[in-house]
Amino acid sequence: MEDGAQQLGHCMVDMKELNADPEGLSAAGAVHKSKRPQVEFSLACNDLVASGGDRKPNALVQVAVIDPHKQHLISHTCTEIVEANGDPLFLTGVTFPSEYHASPETLVKLTVYDAKDKNQESSSLVGSATFSVGELLRAKDERLTLSLSSSASSVPRGIRAHGQNMKMSANAAPWYSDGACAAGTVVVSRLKMGEMEEVDVDHITTDVPSHKCPLVCESASHAGIDRENNPPTGPVFKNPICKVYRFQTEDSKWMLVREQMEECTLSFSVPKQLLSLYIQEDMSRVQDLRELGELSPHWDNLRKEVMTRYGGIISSYQETFAELDKITGRSFKPSCCKAQKSLQFIPINLHTQRMRVTCPKKTDAFYDIVTVGAPAAHFQGFKCGGLQRLLSRYEAEKKSFSTAYQCIYYSPQHTAKAQEVLSTMSLLQPLITSLAEQLLQAAQEHSCPGLRDALKNLSDKTEQFVHTLKDELVKSALLALHAARPGYVSKSQKQNPAQGGQHQGRVLQGAEQSPSPAQGLPGHSPATSTTDGTAMCNNVDGSQNPHPLMRGEGAPLKHQDSIPHHKEYDEEEWDRVWANVAKCLNCVIAMVDKLLEEDNSKQEPVPEQQQQQQQLADVIISHNPGTWKEQLCPLVTRLKECVMEVVEKARRGMTFVLLQEAACSIPQGFLLQQRRDVVFSQALAALACGFVMRLYAGMQDQGFLRQLHLVGLVAQFESLLSTYSEEIGMLEDMEVGISDLQRVLFQITEAQTDDFRDLQPLVCGRRDHFTVEVPLPRLVFQSLPAEIREGKPLRVFPVMFNVGINEQQTIAERFGDITLQERINQRNFETLEAYYKSLSEKLPLECLPSFQTQADLKELLETLGQNVVTKKRKNVEILWIAATICRRLNGIRFTSCKSAKDRTSMSVTLEQCALLRDEHQLSKDFFIRALDCMRSRLTQGDVGQWDDPEAGGPTDNKPASRHFYPIALLLVSSHLLVVWLILSLVFLLAKYQ
Repeated sequence: MEDGAQQLGHCMVDMKELNADPEGLSAAGAVHKSKRPQVEFSLACNDLVASGGDRKPNALVQVAVIDPHKQHLISHTCTEIVEANGDPLFLTGVTFPSEYHASPETLVKLTVYDAKDKNQESSSLVGSATFSVGELLRAKDERLTLSLSSSASSVPRGIRAHGQNMKMSANAAPWYSDGACAAGTVVVSRLKMGEMEEVDVDHITTDVPSHKCPLVCESASHAGIDRENNPPTGPVFKNPICKVYRFQTEDSKWMLVREQMEECTLSFSVPKQLLSLYIQEDMSRVQDLRELGELSPHWDNLRKEVMTRYGGIISSYQETFAELDKITGRSFKPSCCKAQKSLQFIPINLHTQRMRVTCPKKTDAFYDIVTVGAPAAHFQGFKCGGLQRLLSRYEAEKKSFSTAYQCIYYSPQHTAKAQEVLSTMSLLQPLITSLAEQLLQAAQEHSCPGLRDALKNLSDKTEQFVHTLKDELVKSALLALHAARPGYVSKSQKQNPAQGGQHQGRVLQGAEQSPSPAQGLPGHSPATSTTDGTAMCNNVDGSQNPHPLMRGEGAPLKHQDSIPHHKEYDEEEWDRVWANVAKCLNCVIAMVDKLLEEDNSKQEPVPEQQQQQQQLADVIISHNPGTWKEQLCPLVTRLKECVMEVVEKARRGMTFVLLQEAACSIPQGFLLQQRRDVVFSQALAALACGFVMRLYAGMQDQGFLRQLHLVGLVAQFESLLSTYSEEIGMLEDMEVGISDLQRVLFQITEAQTDDFRDLQPLVCGRRDHFTVEVPLPRLVFQSLPAEIREGKPLRVFPVMFNVGINEQQTIAERFGDITLQERINQRNFETLEAYYKSLSEKLPLECLPSFQTQADLKELLETLGQNVVTKKRKNVEILWIAATICRRLNGIRFTSCKSAKDRTSMSVTLEQCALLRDEHQLSKDFFIRALDCMRSRLTQGDVGQWDDPEAGGPTDNKPASRHFYPIALLLVSSHLLVVWLILSLVFLLAKYQ
């Protein structure tokens, strides 16, 4: 178990300290350099008396703190309620997060209440006591026994109450007990991390007889969660909220469990960076449209309309960016703002949660999870469904759009290819130019090794450039662009006056069309074919309105989704242009080989191929005598000119493809793109948050780092949305958003400085491909494997499993349709299975973390596959098994529901207790109590943001009533539910008649 725990635990690394002293790591990867132990203590009471006298009290303790510097009273936290026990032992302890730096002068007030019910609708004061932190630290065994006083008193002079929970306690008890009206005692015991001892205490009992109570937890090292000395999750996390518990194990020992939830700065920084990139990309697209040159009136009208649409998107995104730039201080978006336009790109309630488990004589274990609201376009609504349904409908209707707008229909594959070509050219063209300059610099320095390296890099990138452009789509797009020029129509009309501008065309069919014999001809892509009939040219007179509903009564326009062909256009011109790049590269290679051979003092036999290159170089040198640079400069210049010529032509062709795709999708295509941008922004912010957290946790795990650069990481999104009502649209949005994360790569870079501002991740790229750069401090970066340091792109494999669990899902399963959920689970299971197969081929499974439950991964996958295809209502086994597989695969865990509140918190707390039971032998008798402690909102006091991060103050435990009828009761019987539905319908009809 000890070895397993060492592999299981995610290390917590202080980047500042590690950068200063990289040798300060223990074998488990934790930094043991805490400068000041964290003050944490447990609570227990003795001899409490209920107000009624005929029953035992339901005790809870409210903890308040007085800061000696600020001089005001702060409601800090509450324990759970221990029912019907006069000697309660509280499992929830007290800890001070980073904003509460406890000094010896800090005063702590403990107020004990008798809660008559769990909802705390009515409670009575039992008593209160006060102590200072210094008294606890100086006490023997760091343990205090304080008498509770029930006499009334006000808050001391000069101290003001702060926090809503203080309404009950601020005037209820004195700060310094005078012994009057003694109501029992409270025992305060300091908690420490590390090895624990058990102490028999007769006057304190637990719910389980004969169990011992830990009053003093001896520790070999104080490794408390002090953010200054040991930030556990990285520089992008802030505002930690901490909770501490003590639970009993099966062998009657005690474990300490700490929860820490934090906000993430990436909630706002990633969407803002994406907005900036969206604006740049759309402005570049507008500029490319302007540079298409002169077009016929029809195409010019379409271009203007598309540019106007792009202008509207750019203006909207700039406005949103300006609004986000005004927001300071906030690090998450509460669910009450989910439909706010200015915050639509921000994920809902994005938080990280880490559970740290300390067991006697065992290495600490860490379990991380990211909670976030389902990525969805709440501002745009779900009246017509979500992205998955809208995109399917849009692709089905786009052909008719292309007919109406007289455009060429391009399939999604062709559009994606056009975007890929533009993206690749934008990356490779400046890179080739830079490498060419490096080649000339090496020639000027007369450096043979530098010349060889520069030539190799230049050759590789140029070959990649040529290979990218060797695509029939580029040639056919240039043909279509030629046909869209103004002169094309007039020439056609002169040559074919009887046909009224008609000409023979080539039809670009969809991917579903069967191939024809003409597909092998020049200018035809695999998706093109010829037609025997004639087709109207796309260049119609500019007086015709391009909108299909506003055409005149003239002759009907025939369907034209063809790539036109004109005999005056030289189809071989494009082949010659991009082939010139390869020829120029060959000349450069030959010249470099000749120069290197002349510099070589030892003459070696020259192979036949090298003799041919030498002859070519001799011819070139005979016309260009001089230094190495002088001989290479004309050839390199010619290469750059050819590359630039190819780029200009290909950019115009691909821009024309995207123009036609945009023109035939007005306005649906632009609205869908905006919706997709919104959803992707939320999903990427969550993924970047999880990746950074997982990276920092596994910095010293060599097996994890090997897995990271050899295969990549799996990111498992657990969704709890129902397949009913508007949540169907949310699920459809989330499905597309998570799938789009496949276009994202991560790259680890070296930070310029160790300042936290320089350690923030950066996003770059275009819509078809984004890269997230994660900077690390210099010394930490140097400790990484060479592949990661060299900038190897790191992949993430997103998978998503959904099981609805609320009452709406019950209705959907009985009367609705759950095929969407079944399809999502089946498709993502296949992705997860493929990832495991790739991982097992490239990496020994011994590198993966080991757990107490040694279930075989292959067996887990088979069980998951069986559950995915099994018809079972609310089959939560799918979520359990998928989460287990994710942790076993070193993956990143996400849990989502509509707002990342109720259902998410229920799922996370249940998962944490199950981990404590399965991996750390949590006693079965303490399982329910542990679950109640983690789910209790009373334990937050003024820090009411743990279960409800958006709450401005404390919340009670009383659930809000959202339904007129108690549906949960009615669902016990399907017959009762049917009766309820019928009666409700009759009631509504009678009311409105």
